[in-house]
Amino acid sequence: MAKGMTPSLKDVAAAAGVSVTTVSRLVNGSLDLPFETKKRIEDAIAALNYRPNPHARRLSMGRSDTVGLVVPDIANPFFATLVAAVEEMADEKRLAVSLHATLNRPGREIEYLQLIDRNHVDGLIFVTNHADDGALAALINRSGRVVVVDEDVPGADAPKLFCDNDQGGYLAGLHLAEHGHAHVIFIGGDTRMISALRRHAGLSRALHEAHGEAARVDRYSGEYTIAYGREAAKRFIDERSGATAIFASSDEIAIGLIEVFRDAGVSVPGDVSVVGFDDVGPLHLFSPPLTAIHQPVRAIGRRSLELLLDTHRKEGASAFEELLPVEIVVRNSVAPPARQQSGTGQNHKAKTKRG
Repeated sequence: MAKGMTPSLKDVAAAAGVSVTTVSRLVNGSLDLPFETKKRIEDAIAALNYRPNPHARRLSMGRSDTVGLVVPDIANPFFATLVAAVEEMADEKRLAVSLHATLNRPGREIEYLQLIDRNHVDGLIFVTNHADDGALAALINRSGRVVVVDEDVPGADAPKLFCDNDQGGYLAGLHLAEHGHAHVIFIGGDTRMISALRRHAGLSRALHEAHGEAARVDRYSGEYTIAYGREAAKRFIDERSGATAIFASSDEIAIGLIEVFRDAGVSVPGDVSVVGFDDVGPLHLFSPPLTAIHQPVRAIGRRSLELLLDTHRKEGASAFEELLPVEIVVRNSVAPPARQQSGTGQNHKAKTKRG
């Protein structure tokens, strides 16, 4: 070995009189050797001051010590919080995180799912925000090292981690019913998505338990975006349906609603009560502070990594669904229906509930 050069496996093997493969397998802990042979290699390592390359060592063992995290949009506060929680947990486990934002495009999702096949990551935490045509499920089933989070990928044989969307909808409906609301508009995502289906179902169940046949739930379906919140608010104002409350099933939708209502002079909760979902953004700073169903986003992020590591240890583990509990955070955006419900932007003096 030339002076000043970093020693390699080949140098150790030459000094110990064994093959490079023998040294590599001993260093990786995958080979038992006779005492004398092992001692010669260890003495050579010490004499040459050889330091194994950790990256090469992981690759030789079929590991990268890196997990992939695939989300639709890192600018969204919900996903940003989820990413931060996964990174925090990975740091505790001495793992690296490879982050990929798909922009919610199927082609990019498929590309990132293939990272496992190329041994770039040991497994993936996967979040989509649209319905699957079967392509995503097929790739997930082939890899066997994926945890599906937040939204379902039907047909995917993998651990799935969601918040209790149905309970969230039920808590929102119960709170609105307790304040006298029987006609509510649900503003949610694509009707094929598990979040929209379950939140709507929970809301409807609570209202029908409270009001029977008098209960009515109208449904607006779109994307979980501020833009769609604005669109839904304009539709609400134009339709004058007589609904006295809105369940906006994401922070982003709620922000869009409040923007339009403020500009149009629609009072919350004087003209219409509003309950949101997620409670990741600073909803307490709204005017009025917004009542919302709180998702345990940080707990979801941490638990998703735990499930992924457990799945990696138990190759072929059966699929299951795990739900994390939600809670309602009561603030000041819900009050009893106004006596003369206009929905036109005329302000009413509202009763509010402190929280």
